Amino acid sequence: MIIKKFELDKLISLSSNFVLLYGENEGLKKDIINKYFLKNFKNKLEKFDENEIISNYDNFISSLLNKSFFDEKRCILISRLSEKITKLIESLDQRDLGDTLLIFNSNALDKKSKLRNYFENDKNKICIPVYADDAKDLTILANLFFKERKIPVSREIINIIVDRAAGDRQNLNNELEKISIFSYGKSQISSEEVSSLTNLAENYGVSELVDQCLSKNLVKTTKILNENNFSNEDCILIIRTFLSKSKRLLKLKKNFEESNNLEKTISSFKPPIFWKDKNLVQNQILKWSTKNAENLINEINDTELLIKKNSSNSINILADFIFSTANQSSN
Repeated sequence: MIIKKFELDKLISLSSNFVLLYGENEGLKKDIINKYFLKNFKNKLEKFDENEIISNYDNFISSLLNKSFFDEKRCILISRLSEKITKLIESLDQRDLGDTLLIFNSNALDKKSKLRNYFENDKNKICIPVYADDAKDLTILANLFFKERKIPVSREIINIIVDRAAGDRQNLNNELEKISIFSYGKSQISSEEVSSLTNLAENYGVSELVDQCLSKNLVKTTKILNENNFSNEDCILIIRTFLSKSKRLLKLKKNFEESNNLEKTISSFKPPIFWKDKNLVQNQILKWSTKNAENLINEINDTELLIKKNSSNSINILADFIFSTANQSSN
């Protein structure tokens, strides 16, 4: 059963042991889980990667099926998925899971995906496509955040924050919280302070750093890195911006391979690509093969894990990844 973004309130009255969230907007996924699911589980969420489940398959199945009367209800989030997880779902399909909720968090899935079709075509399962937020959505969220906290900000500041979000409300929330803490006790906050707080040089943002790197423009990528005082705290935001834009690139590349029409690929893409970015995005499509774009996404996920495990050295880990990516030969 498909539940679209404008239908999310239907989740209040629906009941299922299986939920699939797929797409590139991790922030929206988190909001959906918190608002519509976790409140029924005392806000407790167990998290696993697919590899953990597959490597301990029998133990995991046993833990789901052999529950005592006194066990608490379980809400389990399984991420970093491949089509392999479909086997697990099929094996549980006719079993009584009681109050257990399994939420499957996947990257973007195309129409041919077995996992996506399995959920879409079963009325007892919930399938929620989660696409990138557009600038309008993020602007509304940012304005609401500051209004609720009675923090006076200008339209320019809102625009800076929304640009940094790169279509992902998790990025937006990170920036909003950072600014909220900084502005405590202040009567106003300037755009210059916001730029300094987020370690942005006046003419460059994280978005442009990522775009130039994906365009394999090593000179400009190096220039942006050298002119910004990025810190270890910025690394997660930057790597997630890479992930968001790389997923978009992969989808665009696949669309281009189907249509063989670059202009049509750009103009028909949803959410729309800003007119000023079209030439840049076209260049990226031509410089990456589908296989290399898929490999890049895996490298980004691995780099994020490495950054989290080595937070004190995260800026060097990220810089190595950026230079390596920008210096790759085309296709």
